[in-house]
Amino acid sequence: MYPAELVKPMREDLAIAGFEELYTAEAVEEAIQSDGTTLVVVNSVCGCAAANARPAAKLSLQNSKRPERLVTVFAGVDTEAVDAARNLMIPFPPSSPSMALFKDGELVHMIERHHIEGRPAEMIAENLTEAYNEHC
Repeated sequence: MYPAELVKPMREDLAIAGFEELYTAEAVEEAIQSDGTTLVVVNSVCGCAAANARPAAKLSLQNSKRPERLVTVFAGVDTEAVDAARNLMIPFPPSSPSMALFKDGELVHMIERHHIEGRPAEMIAENLTEAYNEHC
């Protein structure tokens, strides 16, 4: 568990961009299993979250098509919410950071940590926008 003061700016980075922070399994299930599209970002304190994942998620929102709901859970902090999100991301193994696009409760696109590490935010955002164009 990370101290709240450490993760506060990392949480705010996505919250300011319009992502709703989810803290419980019920909130995660409600957001993901509803009709329409939902982007879930599993946020993290790691460097690739700061340099690549969060900037990519925000950059992807400049696309004309985008998910109806934007939500985030924080690995190492929001254990219940992260576990619930990861259960809905099966068969992909747990990774953080990661991003998943759901449509009508079904996982339709996944970006795992190994797709984030070492890749520029613009490349990751392009991957997301292609998924938005197909599913949103």
